Amino acid sequence: MAQLICDRLTLGYEGRVILSDLSFEVNAGDYLCILGENGSGKTTLMKTVLGLVPPLKGEVRTGEGLSPRFIGYLPQQTEVQRDFPACVGEIVLSGCLNGCGRRPFYSAAQKQRAREIMDRLELTPLARRSYRELSGGQQQRVLLARALCATSRMLLLDEPVSGLDPRVTADMYRIIADLNREGITVVMISHDVEAAVEYASHVLHIGKRVFFGTKEEYLAAFAAGETGGEENA
Repeated sequence: MAQLICDRLTLGYEGRVILSDLSFEVNAGDYLCILGENGSGKTTLMKTVLGLVPPLKGEVRTGEGLSPRFIGYLPQQTEVQRDFPACVGEIVLSGCLNGCGRRPFYSAAQKQRAREIMDRLELTPLARRSYRELSGGQQQRVLLARALCATSRMLLLDEPVSGLDPRVTADMYRIIADLNREGITVVMISHDVEAAVEYASHVLHIGKRVFFGTKEEYLAAFAAGETGGEENA
């Protein structure tokens, strides 16, 4: 059974349709890159998968024991979020909140997991630093660490390299690819066709035309002008 099933979704807000009749499946270990022009519904789709926005029609289902509560999510950053006053360690550990249940505190296992993830992403020396003092690349690694505290199975990433310089962008892509190779399913919104070609196993292109298939199928359709894509290649 697929890990994530989107079945005949119609997306939008307050009755206004953005995208209609969208169906696709994501299997465990896939790396799905979601492409499309601004306003095509990429972020709305991701929020619908997470249950933050209800679909106008259709449904989202999870399989293989995966609960939407335990999908790690790295959203697009806003200027307000970049100025968040908490320290790095607190933000990373907050990714464990959904696993606390009725407990008003983090377990020893959750704290250990947060420490291991910070070590892996080279954030331990920054644990007591204020988030607002970090560079853009460091902030994104903090948010990725928080998302990893919520899951060991699926990550949803909304333009995780937006605004980062080329060196930091390459490093972030490397980290995400390593996590995918270790078995974490990745669903990533991007405007970067080159990243999709290099890293993704599957591509979902949404807009005037909708495409879903393997990376190789997407490349053939893109070359033939069948996707309607306008991203930078």
